[in-house]
Amino acid sequence: MTTQTLTRKPTNWRRIGAWSLVVLALIATILPFLWMLRTALSTNGSLASNSANLLPADFSLGAFKRVFGMQSTEEAIADGGSGAAIDFWLYLRNSILFATVTTAAQVFFSALAAYAFARLRWPGRDKVFALFLATMMIPGIFTALPNFLLIKNLGLLNTFAGMMLPFLFMSAFAIFFLRQFFLSMSREVEEAAMLDGARHLRIFFQIVLPNAAAPLATLALLTFVGQWNEYFWPLLVATDENVRVLTVGLSVFKSQSPQGAPDWSGLMAATIVAALPVLILFIAFGKRVINSIGFSGIK
Repeated sequence: MTTQTLTRKPTNWRRIGAWSLVVLALIATILPFLWMLRTALSTNGSLASNSANLLPADFSLGAFKRVFGMQSTEEAIADGGSGAAIDFWLYLRNSILFATVTTAAQVFFSALAAYAFARLRWPGRDKVFALFLATMMIPGIFTALPNFLLIKNLGLLNTFAGMMLPFLFMSAFAIFFLRQFFLSMSREVEEAAMLDGARHLRIFFQIVLPNAAAPLATLALLTFVGQWNEYFWPLLVATDENVRVLTVGLSVFKSQSPQGAPDWSGLMAATIVAALPVLILFIAFGKRVINSIGFSGIK
């Protein structure tokens, strides 16, 4: 009778450790969203007594009703809210307008600049591009005060123009991102168009932009998310409620506490609803973002 020796595969501790880190990262990422949802579906009166429970405390949709203006002040207070009001639809409209206009303008002007850096030859081009890249290392807080004084002197405080102006033209990251793609494009079609008498602007609009649809869409998505989450600058220059964006509106809503305590369930409900557009965009275009970043050579 022969016996076979079964060889066991050695335990791959590195693989186990790597997967453990991935699982911990997923838990650390998802848990705050679950906690927000749990808080939004709870009543404020039950949160303190059930602080350790991961499930909603005294399940209620009252917080979402308060956000969408479906509760009166008396009903909100009776449901555990603070009685503070949030003009959610106005702030949402302002955020959409602010993020959409600044994204469209920034992507367009950045594409023009990136094309100039990638295709045109002019004295000092590389030095100017290096200077643009160097601006990425300057924290935004350093330019906030000069920009604020400029907007104030122009009389644009509490206006959409004043809120949008610093973001309208271009950013160093957007120029770098698109320049990498333009450098990878074949020049043959552009050179053929030049032989036919086409100028650079015509080549840019009729040849380059149509072929750059994917990276332009990716850049637009990344820019839109950044503008949607912008907080400090709108808070600084737009104190009037008519031009207040959603991020600032949520902060004001938190600070309004007639009952002495913030309406945590209402605040979390508003935050979840505010985050939904960005989450939907990432779910729809997340794969394209990753592919375009890799294709553009960003490591």
